[in-house]
Amino acid sequence: MPANLPAMSNPPAPFKLTRLPTLKTVADFRAHVASLGLNLPCEDAITAGPTSPLTQPIADVKVNGKHIGNRWAIHPMEGWDATTTGGATPEVHRRWQRFGLSGAKVIYGGEAMAIRPDGRANPNQLIITEENKRDIAGIRETLVQAHRERHGTADDLVIGFQLTHSGRFCKPNDKKRMEPRVAFRHPILDRKFNVTSDAQVFTDAEIEELIQCYIRAAKIAHEVGADFVDIKHCHGYLLHEFLGAHTRPGKFGGSFENRTRIIREVIAGIRASGNPIDIGIRLSAFDFVPFKPDPTRAEPGKLGPGIPEDFAHCLPYHFGFGVNPNNPIDFDLTETFKFVDLCMQLGVKILNLSAGSPYYNPHIQRPAAYPPSDGYQPAHDPLIDVARQINAVRQIKAHAKQATAANPALKAPVMIGTAYSYLQEYLPHVAQYAVRHDWTDMVGLGRVVLSYPEMLADATTKGTLTTKLICRTFSDCTTGPRNGIISGCFPLDDHYKNRPEFAQLKQIKKATGA
Repeated sequence: MPANLPAMSNPPAPFKLTRLPTLKTVADFRAHVASLGLNLPCEDAITAGPTSPLTQPIADVKVNGKHIGNRWAIHPMEGWDATTTGGATPEVHRRWQRFGLSGAKVIYGGEAMAIRPDGRANPNQLIITEENKRDIAGIRETLVQAHRERHGTADDLVIGFQLTHSGRFCKPNDKKRMEPRVAFRHPILDRKFNVTSDAQVFTDAEIEELIQCYIRAAKIAHEVGADFVDIKHCHGYLLHEFLGAHTRPGKFGGSFENRTRIIREVIAGIRASGNPIDIGIRLSAFDFVPFKPDPTRAEPGKLGPGIPEDFAHCLPYHFGFGVNPNNPIDFDLTETFKFVDLCMQLGVKILNLSAGSPYYNPHIQRPAAYPPSDGYQPAHDPLIDVARQINAVRQIKAHAKQATAANPALKAPVMIGTAYSYLQEYLPHVAQYAVRHDWTDMVGLGRVVLSYPEMLADATTKGTLTTKLICRTFSDCTTGPRNGIISGCFPLDDHYKNRPEFAQLKQIKKATGA
């Protein structure tokens, strides 16, 4: 599988994107995958009923005393639609209800909840505080009730809350004003996200207080019925950025031990407080340098294809996690494996694996045929990025299996894989293969759930999909929030299609070339 991307000095040749709906059969899909030289197997047909690998419970791990009832999970997805004080609105309830209808037996976060007001990525993000406790309990109950009514039982349904501080991407007071707080000064990202002063770097003392905020948020999560909390370490948000804080002095930077001190102290603090809640971590398993659209190859009215930002001035690249320091458009899982070992030592129950960041290299994080307004056109077939993530999870799961074989006292976490939404009609075929062949324990779904929450429920009960509901990765669910509009599937969900924001979104896309 090709792991490297072309160097900036040698941009890739233009290519014509093969859109997946044009591939009418599994044989067509396989032939296209083979033409790209990818290791991305799929099964011949969708398997429905009790023999489907996607319907099997996870028997060897319990979360809050529960066995997970099937093999698909819903990723956290914010709507930019909470109250300005971080409480729930009818829009939030609708989204959580649809998560419950999906049939997934792991709801991995619902959506990211800021552990304090200044850590929000937008002024309408949920905040997990005492003041919002009743609202958060209410949306959880909405989800559970919808799931029980549609699928018969919620006894095998596991719900986690994702706890976060947005760090470099904070916009807590104004949808258009960055208020970043960072782990370290970054030679490329600082200018993009308005980091101009060392005063914006968290001090060690401020991090000590932040750790207490995570511990308090975990207590609230337990009290309102969450089965686990996710201590978010992905997508360039604060704790993920700390994993790459090689250049930071002091006890939270430099060595691997220091860069993982926060998660160790958060979990120790949760346990010391007497809170028995289980722990999950969503991790960007690897990263690349930031990318940008190439203006020299932009077609009229469109963004250019993605190319790396100039990184020659910051080699070796010590500003990320899971990235090759000598060639930062390639990944290196050496420290990722060490982090997985740490998770096992800490008793982490679920590890949800992603990559990169939607803010600075969205193609490796969220492969799409159409870019968001702050992104870029694909420089190559997005299936390359899908296969990269799926194969990385395969390697990480194999590593965990070897580690537990060598030390039976360790317990491997449940692994959730990512990047499946781009597969569209062939999502069930690839997901079945990945689970059946132990490439992952579970398949995580994100964008596709906004348009078609019951996609895998349909696949595993009917053996067919409703194609008109399948996400085609138009990226409107990202372009909206990037421009201060609520998030949702504007093209396919009538609830959003009929809102006045849809016309506004069309104008934004036309103006930006997205």
